[in-house]
Parts: sequence; structure tokens; C-alpha cells
Amino acid sequence: MFSPAARKPHLAGVTSQKGRNQQDSPSTPIEDARHSLIAPSVPGRPLTGTPAPWSSRLSVLARFQSVKEANRTDTSKQIEPVYVGEFPQVVRNAQAHVLQKGFDNSCLAGGIDKGTSLSWMICGTQLFIWSYLSDAAVPKNCIVLKIPSTVADMNFNVMDKPGRSWLVCVVNWDISSRKLFEQCNSAGIILYNRQTGALAYWSDIYSESSHSPMVSLATQPLEESDRSMGLERFNSIIATAIPGNSQECLALACQATGGLWLFKFSLSGIHQEMISLNILNSNFNSSPVNARSLVWDPQHAFSGESGLRFFVLTDHEIQYWNIVLAPSINVQKIWSHEIVGNDSQLGIKKDLAGQKQIWLLDMQLDDRGKEFTILVATSCKDRVSSSNYIQYSLLLMQYSLGFSIKNSSFTNERILEKKALQVVIPKARVEDEAYLFSTRIRVGGKPSGSVVILAGDGTATVTSYWRGSTRLFQFDLPYDGGKVLDASVFPSGEDNDEGAWIVLTEKAGVWAIPEKAILLGAVDPPERSLSRKGSSNERVVDEEKRSQGTRGNTVAKKHSYEGWGPSDRQQAALVAKTAQDEEAEALLGRLFHEFLSSGEVEDILDNLREKGAFLKEDETNVFTRISKSIIDTLAKHWTTTRGAEFVASSVVSSLLLDKQQKHQKYLHFLTLTKCHQELSSKQRSSTLIIMEHGEKLFSMIQLRELQNILGQSRKHLYDSPSHVEASGSLWTLIQLVGEKARRNTVLLMDRDNMEVFYTKISDIEELFYCLSQHVEYIVGRDQPFSIQVQRACEVSNACTTLIHAAMHYRDEHKNWYPSLEGLTPWNCQHVVRSGLWKIAYSIMQLLKEVEAIDMPVVSEMWSQLERLTDVLLESYISAITAKIELGEEHQSLIVEYCSRRDELLACLYELAKRLTQLKCLETHIGVDDLDRKEAIFREVTEPLLLIAKRHEAYQTLWQLCYDLSDTRLLRSLMHESVGPKGGFSYFVFKQLLTSQQFSKLLRLGEEFQDELTIFLKEHKDLLWLHEIFLNQFSAASETLHAVALSPDDSLHPTAEESPTETKRFLSLADRRRLLNLSKIAAAAGKDMYFEMKARRIEADLQILKLQEEIISYLSDGVDVNDVDRPLLPGELIEICLKEGSKELCLKAFDVFAWTSSSFRNSNKSLLEKCWRAAVDQENWTLILASTVGCSDEVTMESLRETVLYKASQRCYGPESLIYGGSFDEVLPLQKVDSESPNFGDSSLSVEDILKQHKDFPDAGKLMLNAVLLAVIEDNVIVEEDIVMESR
Repeated sequence: MFSPAARKPHLAGVTSQKGRNQQDSPSTPIEDARHSLIAPSVPGRPLTGTPAPWSSRLSVLARFQSVKEANRTDTSKQIEPVYVGEFPQVVRNAQAHVLQKGFDNSCLAGGIDKGTSLSWMICGTQLFIWSYLSDAAVPKNCIVLKIPSTVADMNFNVMDKPGRSWLVCVVNWDISSRKLFEQCNSAGIILYNRQTGALAYWSDIYSESSHSPMVSLATQPLEESDRSMGLERFNSIIATAIPGNSQECLALACQATGGLWLFKFSLSGIHQEMISLNILNSNFNSSPVNARSLVWDPQHAFSGESGLRFFVLTDHEIQYWNIVLAPSINVQKIWSHEIVGNDSQLGIKKDLAGQKQIWLLDMQLDDRGKEFTILVATSCKDRVSSSNYIQYSLLLMQYSLGFSIKNSSFTNERILEKKALQVVIPKARVEDEAYLFSTRIRVGGKPSGSVVILAGDGTATVTSYWRGSTRLFQFDLPYDGGKVLDASVFPSGEDNDEGAWIVLTEKAGVWAIPEKAILLGAVDPPERSLSRKGSSNERVVDEEKRSQGTRGNTVAKKHSYEGWGPSDRQQAALVAKTAQDEEAEALLGRLFHEFLSSGEVEDILDNLREKGAFLKEDETNVFTRISKSIIDTLAKHWTTTRGAEFVASSVVSSLLLDKQQKHQKYLHFLTLTKCHQELSSKQRSSTLIIMEHGEKLFSMIQLRELQNILGQSRKHLYDSPSHVEASGSLWTLIQLVGEKARRNTVLLMDRDNMEVFYTKISDIEELFYCLSQHVEYIVGRDQPFSIQVQRACEVSNACTTLIHAAMHYRDEHKNWYPSLEGLTPWNCQHVVRSGLWKIAYSIMQLLKEVEAIDMPVVSEMWSQLERLTDVLLESYISAITAKIELGEEHQSLIVEYCSRRDELLACLYELAKRLTQLKCLETHIGVDDLDRKEAIFREVTEPLLLIAKRHEAYQTLWQLCYDLSDTRLLRSLMHESVGPKGGFSYFVFKQLLTSQQFSKLLRLGEEFQDELTIFLKEHKDLLWLHEIFLNQFSAASETLHAVALSPDDSLHPTAEESPTETKRFLSLADRRRLLNLSKIAAAAGKDMYFEMKARRIEADLQILKLQEEIISYLSDGVDVNDVDRPLLPGELIEICLKEGSKELCLKAFDVFAWTSSSFRNSNKSLLEKCWRAAVDQENWTLILASTVGCSDEVTMESLRETVLYKASQRCYGPESLIYGGSFDEVLPLQKVDSESPNFGDSSLSVEDILKQHKDFPDAGKLMLNAVLLAVIEDNVIVEEDIVMESR
């Protein structure tokens, strides 16, 4: 196969040592032997390839060289795979034993299980299983399983197809409870021999009692002729655990001819059954149809009701099946999608021109089960040269838009749609079908969308599609390094994130392929085969080799960033590092080192400006990158110790101090060269990041000292240093952070977790991320309560130590920091706040679970929770301030801050009470000694009081003052705390109002006059009392007037009333009393508007009185809602007219008389309606008949009894009392300037209204006489000095 253009062999050029035998065991070779094994003199060995270290000791030496060369900014060094780990020693011994028998390592079979991160290898008659995630240089925990002879059956020639002779399935039993960073500790193994057809099942490889497997032999052995034709029993097998059943699983196996078998594995044995003779059942081209592979559907978990759902890849389509096991086995095909067919819409033939034959080689699904990746090989013929070649492609398919698997059935509708067809190798040599069908693919690694193609001859090629083209990166070992056995995805530390590719080799251990290596080292697809045999077109190969020299150290052509997605930008950040950036960074590094040796700083600023060192910001700034490299330097000599011996040594603290000293010199370098001034003025964020590097480094030093103190305090409990370090929750947290960093950065895979943690100082936020994600595991929720408290407090102490150390560094170097306006420090980021909140919440939960706790425990929990609360709330304040300064949305953050503040302080307050009680019991204070109890409580709550004051936690301040009955403290806090809506004063007023302590509330008005006035504007029924106290009688009169007439207001209960009633609604009698008080207050105030106010109050009193009288006149059955609510004058008049009685008709005119002139003007039509109602009250024809021939006195007496007369007398009579003007202004008795009325005219008179009556032609004289009789003298008018608004 081919190698990346820029790749250079690590050890290919090493001079070979003569006199050594190449057949020496590779398990523990000396250095000379190692060189001879991989020297160019080996026949047929390619000059390029991945170096193969044969021991961890040499791995360390090789790593030292790579670390040293990393500072040279050579792009070719960044594209190498990373050595992860060696094989366990027992595997090396087994390999050596096979070599001693005359066989090479080609008899090995191996693989990696993605779900459990377990590697397995078969050597001879032994199955070795270990975890490649072990942080040891050589994994020590390797499980060795003896393969029964009936399963291995060495009578068959297993050397023919050793790698394909075995199928292994790993069944994880503890997948539901497994933590992110925990290794698998319970798993079953299914082993199938494709040659003998025998099965072996180990129920739990981690149990000593399960190392003897159950065996199931083939019922009908294959003939040798069948085996030579490639008709092995099963070509694919998949397994899954049965939920709820201990160590029981099911497996499906498919034959190439279509036979489907079901296996049930349990502690009692292995049950197998053929459930379908031929699931393919197709007449495709009238030729036999072969099954390629089986894949579980990740979207559907196995259950008794839904059954088992899986996909089958045949040689022309994808099939989707379901097997229901209960009550009887039922096999059903849900749908199928044709890939290789004659339908141009569904198939891919139209996309592959000139093909003679198409093979579907392998299929994989992504973790979501929504994207299918299929490896396709096509036999083609060149039309020019008439030569045959094979083209390799990757077909990506996804579900059609709107298609639902739940509602799907076997129909002719389009199930899948093609997403892309990527050509991997345009022209490759012709291979036989045995080679083609041995090719496999793996999906799910970084970069996103990349695929690993595992060729049958032991090579691995990573394909990635980026910016419109397919790029290839080959992991290719020298021949003496063995083949690639399998590839998988490294478990990522991030949730739902992809990991790096991991590769299991035959002889060279486990390797990882970093994302950066793929992006930088990938090349365009050549016309070459996936095998090691090379291309049939040697001229093309030569040209490609010659072009490697020119492409090796160049970066791909840069295109416009427009239209790039997030993943493209992330990849471009790795690839598009400009030569100017490299040059500026190299120059800065050189100048800094020269400064360390000579102290010279002349012309440095100008030189850096010329190189563009100040162009980029944030993490991409060259000054920031140099600062990060200082604090994240990986020391060489740390690798000489491992595990507990490493952390027990003083090398950690020593190296951290060395880094601190160098970083401080770097800051001085920036200051002396005036680079710091330039950065602080133009790139504040970069300056802040550099200073934060110093903070994090100082914090890490303090954390290390804390860990040493904890270790010393536990020394008397343990004999070995390893137990001292590994017994606390801080150790657990450090292991999680280090493991996460190792998984995200494959370059650190062969390092210890503790070593990685104390190296990746710039990523100190990861400590809080791991804490937020795994707090229950760290605290140990399954441990006894005392252990949980101890572990929670230990982690809490570590977190607060980090934050306090950072704040101390910030205070000590405050002159170095830029303006923080609009910048969010690292300790205020969401991930840090989340981690602090998680551990604080965990402590609060522990406090709720147990009531009775010892005094030292309560005191420690109080101390830790108080410190956590302080740093967490300060982080929130800084984050909110930054968002406000940037103009970003911050209300949700404020709500979260207030909620968590109140919850934390409430818990602290309750804990303070418990701590006070325990101290009283400890000091034997009596129940009646209240003074000493109060003194202890004040002492305990003093830190709480300070936090509550700083963060305006009004509820806590109120509780403290209330429980202490300390009005002096309360008033002091009310003066100090000023916030929105009056601050703490407003909160106190509200609490007193809610608790109905009105006297205390009003007494506070003596000292807080303006504040209480503002507060009581929303409570006017109490405001007038405060205004009277302030001698503001006129204002009190207006307040009382408004309360009396307010339709929605109500009174707070008096002391004599039930305290359970929060408010009492006002009756009409209450409202009249309030109006009378308003009149008294107005008289006491005696301002210039007193007379007008008094008349208006009197008018409102009359209207309230009229409302009572009107309601009393109402007949039964008439509904008047809320009779105590003051009705508007218009409502009262409408009620009177609706009722229609004579008394109420007259009351309507009374209401009009006590309203303002503006109301009468705006309601003229309603007034006319009242006059019509008044004239309609009598039968004027009957009156006319009864007065015919009678004297004037009798006639006048009859008219005085009419409503028309009484209404005229009320409105126009000499003794009528009218507020604000006269009725003549609105509706005169008669018009003087008009002889005939115009009924369309809006300015009518009373006479005009009478003329509209039906009886006016006959009794009009009587009507006019009734009106004129009532008007004898001039009207008595109540003048209105100021125009009042309409009521």
C-alpha cells in the first residue's frame, strides 16, 4: 500500500548491526537486535512505515526524541501515529513460543471490541484479553483463556486463513452501570471457529470460576471440498445481552448461503437453532445470493416484545429483519433496499460507469443507527488501454426524509437515500474475491465522517472527506512489524463525541492515529491497490514517489472560509496554520530563550511586529501559545516512575515550581520588551489568557501541596505510599481528569493519569467538568455516610483551594492584568460553576439525609459549604457582569444565580442552627441561658452574614435579624443595602406586610420615610396613615379619597380581625367613613384647594348614599354583582332606567345632579333618555281626562304628583342642589331661538323631548305646565370652581 507523502521513517535509516540472527525472539530484544530487525536490508520491506517499538523502555526513548523534535515545528513530525501500549508480557511469551516452533506470527488472530475497549488475540490454543486503556506501559491485567482442543481441532490447517478462522464476540454485562472512565469488569466471550464449526462460551472472563468454557460442536462437519470453496459455516456473528437475565445472551449467525441461526448462551449451556433456511430468498439475476455481514440496529434495544432487529448486507441489497422470540420464534423481513440493481433510481449502477461487476464488501452503521457506510468494489475496464482494474468506493446512505422505522413495513417505497458516493481508489489492481471479501471497514472516529478500511493483507487506510475531496492516510507497518489485526475508536472523554482511531497490530502493540495526523498527512487517492502488492501502473507509482518530496512539507491550498460548517472550521484550525504563524512563533521562542541567557531585549518588539506576532487573538496568538507551552511542558524524567511511586516523589512539586519560575520570567520578558503593553492595549483577551496561565499554575502548586498534606494525614492508616495516595476522592478526581485528557489526546496515551493531570495545567477546567459529570462516583454514593462526607469535603476543599489560589495570584499581580471589561475569567466559566454547584449540591443532599451528625462532621461540612458558596456566587457575579458589559442576554443567568444563592444560603442557615445546638450541648449551656446561645449563634453565622450582605440575599438577612430579634442590626442592614425597588428596605417592608405586622411596618417609617412612602404607593390603605404621621394631610386626604372610591382596593385586616385573613373588602359604609376621614384630613391640611376638595368629597358621599338607596329599591331577582363596589354614575343610572320604577327614575336625576358638568356633557344622550323615562311614567291621557273642568289648584296638585314635575324641580327648581354647573348648560328647558324643533338636531331641550312623546298633541299643555310649575325661582347652583373629570 502507499504511505503519506510527508511521512518519514523514524528508524529506517539506522545502520544495521551484523552478526545478529533475525530469528531472535522479539519479545525482549536488545537495541542492536531491534535495529537489525527493521533495517532496510530486510528483503521486500518498504522504506516507509510506522516505527514498531518492541518494549516500553524503547518507547520511552523514542518519545524523548519526538518531544525534543516537537519544538522544531516540522509538519512531517505531526503526522505520525502514536504508540499507545505494548502487548502484555504473556502475549509476547506466547508469540515467542510460536516462533520457536517454526511458525511466524501470521497465525495470529486479534481484534478490538469498541463497547468494552478490550483487545483480544489468539495465539496457538490460547485467547488473550486485556484492556488497551491501561495507563501502564505494559498492561499487567491480561486474562488468558485456554481454547478447548475440540474447538481448536488442530487437525485442520489453520495456517491457511488464520485471521479469518476465528470470530469473537464480547458481551458486556455491566453496560448500564458502567462509568465513563471505568474499565470493563464483567464480560462474556463467545468464540467461534469457522473451520471446525465449534463454539465456546465463557460466561464471565473476570470470574475465576468461569474460565472453563461451555462448548458446542458442529452438528455436520464441512467437507474439505466445501471448505476449499470458501463455504465456511458462518461468515458473520453478532451477540447481545438479555436484559434482566444474569450472564445470558443471544447471538445470531448467518451463513453465506442465507441460513440464519440463533444461539442462546446461559450458565446452563448453549442452545442453537436454525430459524431460517434461507433468509435471502431472492431471484436476483437468477443467480445465488450471498450474505456478507450482520449488524444490530442501534436504535432498537432488545426486548421481549419488540424482539431482535438487525440488518443484513447481501451482495446486492440491505435487508432489515426482526425476530420475535416469544411465544414462538417468528422471523420477519421488515424492508429491503436494493443497491446493485437495474433500477436507476434506487441502485448505484448509474454512478459507476464502465463496471463489469460490483461487490458489496462490508457495511457499518454509526452509533445513532441512521447512517450506513458500505464498502463497494467495482470491476472496470479501461476503454483506452483495454486493461482491467478495480475501483474502491464508499457508499453513504441514510433514511429518506419522513421515513419512520416504527411504522415501516415491507413495501416498495424508497426506504434509504444515497448521501454520497466517495471514490477511495480510482484505479487499483485486480484482486481475487478472497482478498476482496476479507476487507472490512470501521466507522465513528475522528475526523468526523472518516472510515478505516482494513485490507486482508494487514494494512489499514483512513479515508476522510474534507472540502469536496477524499483524502487517504495509511497506517502501514514494515513487513517485520506484522499486520494490522483490527481498528476501533478510542473512547472519548466528551459525551457523544468521537474519539481517535486505535489500531491493533500483530507484533508492534497498539497504536493511535491522531486527528491532526490524518488531516495533515492525508494524500489524494492514488491509482494503487489497498494491498501491499503495489500498483499495476508502476510509472504512476514512480511519479507519486517523486511528488512526495514536494508535498511533504506543504500545507493544502487554502480556500475561502465562506460557507464552511463548524466541523470544517475545526479541521481548518489544524491544517491552515500559516507559515507566518510558524515563523512568528519560532522567532518569539528563540528571542525568549536568548533573553533567558543574556537578558537582552533590544529591537524585539519591532521584530515581532514585522513577523505579525500581534495579528491573531485569544488562543491563536503566538504569545499565548508560548505561554501555554511553558505551563504544559511534558517533562522527560517523569516517565522514570509510574503510579503511586511517581506521585509520592518530589519531582511533581519540583517541576511545577520550575514551570512557575519560567512563566514568571516570560512575564518579565513581555514587560521589558513592551510586548505586554502592546497586548494589554490591543489584545486584552490574549493578555488575560497569559495571566490565567500563571493563575492555573499557581493553583496547581497549591493543589499539589494539599494532596501532600492529605497523604501525610493518612500515612498512619496505610503501609504503602500507593494506598496513601489512592484512598481519597481527590485521587479519584485526578484519575478521571487524567484519563479524560489521555483519551482526548492520544499523544499522552502511554503516560500515567497523574502525570497527565499535573502536565495539562492549561486545561484545569477539566477538573470541574469531570466533577460535574461524575460527582456521585467521586463522592461514593454506595459508601457509608461518614465516608461520603469525608470524600465530599475533600473534593470541596480541593476546588476552593484552586479558586482561592487563583484569586490570590490575581491580587498579587493585579498590575499585570488588562481591563477585564467584557472578559470572563476562567473561574467564572459555565463548566467551573457547574462543577462547584455539583459538589455543593452533593453536600446539601448529605445534610438532608441524616439529621444527627457529630460536631466535627457538622463543623467541617459547614466550613466547606461556606467556602464553596462564597467562590461559586462570586463566579456568578463576574459572569453576569461580563454579559452585561458585552450587551448579551443575561436574565436567565441572573435567575439561575438567585435560585442557587437562595438554596445555598438557606442550607447554610439551617446548618448554622444545628451547629449552634451542638456547640451548646458541647459546652453544657442550659436551656434558659439565652444570652450565651445568642452569642454562639452570632459567632457561627458571622461568615453567612457577610456572604448574604455581599450578594443581597435578603431572605437570609431577614431570617438572621428576625431570629435574633435585633432591630438595630435590621435597621443597619436596611441603611447599607440599597438595590432594586429599595433594596433590603423594600424586602423588610414586604415581610412585615405579609406577616400583618402593620404597627412595626409603620414605625419603620420614622427612620425610612421616603422608602416606606415609595413602598406603600402600592398599598394605599396603609399609605394615608404614614402620610398623616408625616403631617402630609392634603396627601392623606387624596389617598383616602382614592381608596374609598377604588373598585379593586381592599383593607388589610385590623388587629381585632382574624389573622388568617390577609385582606378585607370594603363595604359602602367603610367607604363613606374613609370619605369622611378624607374630608377631615383636607380640613387639617387647609390648602388652596380645600373648598373644592370638600365639595367633591361631599358629592361622592351623596352618590354612595344614592347607591345604597337604589340597591334597596331593587326588586327581588335583579342581579347586582359586588354591591359593595362603588358603581360608576353611568352604571347607577342604567340600573334605575332598567328597573323602571318611579322612585328609581327620580334617583337617576339625583345621580346626574351630584356628578360633574363634564360627566353630564359627555352623557347627554343618557340624560335625554332619563327625561323620556320620566314622561313615560304617567298616563297623560288619563290625567287630562281627570282634570277637565277642574280648578287650577286641583290641576296643579295632580301635576305635582308626576315624575316629570319632581324631575324638573330636582334639576331646574329654585332649591335644587347641583354640583358643578347647571342642567341648562347641557339640556335647557326650552329653546328661545327656534320656532319648530328639529328632531335631528343634537342640541335638544326638555321641551323638544316632550314634543316627541305620543301624547303631546293632546296633553302637551299639561306636560309643559308640570315642568314650568316646578321652576318658580332661579336655580340654586353649587358652583364648580375647577372642571372635574367625568365620573
